[in-house]
Amino acid sequence: MKHARKLSKRTRVITGASVAAAVALGGVGAYSASASDTGPAAPAAAVANVKGNTTTSTTHLTADAAAKAARAALRAAAKANQKVSVAVVDRNGNTLLTVRGDGAGPQSYESAVKKAYTAVSWNAPTSELTGRLDQAPTLKDIPGTLFLAGGVPVTAKNAPIAGIGVAGAPSGTLDEQFAQAGADSLR
Repeated sequence: MKHARKLSKRTRVITGASVAAAVALGGVGAYSASASDTGPAAPAAAVANVKGNTTTSTTHLTADAAAKAARAALRAAAKANQKVSVAVVDRNGNTLLTVRGDGAGPQSYESAVKKAYTAVSWNAPTSELTGRLDQAPTLKDIPGTLFLAGGVPVTAKNAPIAGIGVAGAPSGTLDEQFAQAGADSLR
């Protein structure tokens, strides 16, 4: 095994400077080569103004209307001495508002959301939808749905714009009665 000779300080400085210069020039060359290869600047993207029947408008429930419906549902439940949760979802099933009423069970919160989502998805009260499970039992496998009475759709111009779900009463019939009271408050 040969031992490397120790280079003088002067040789090391010159070698280091040469390597640094080569790297720097190589970088500048690569930069100027890539800069010159780009050609003219790309034109700005044009704005597309669509015409005809290429767009649609949708109606949505306001936050104030969602709160009004939830308060009406909670009042109806309180009159019946029931402790429930209420959820209001928009036409796309996104939660607008959820309230777990005083004393409502922890399971009622999520159940109310799922009932509201199910009602708006099929534009029908969830009590009616439970009957459809006889013909199509796999409906219950759709994520986010709950086929128990207690959800009602809210419509405008015969199209669903929201869903109200109530959960926590001892029966789905009561839950749906309270949800309907919320929907009726919006008329």
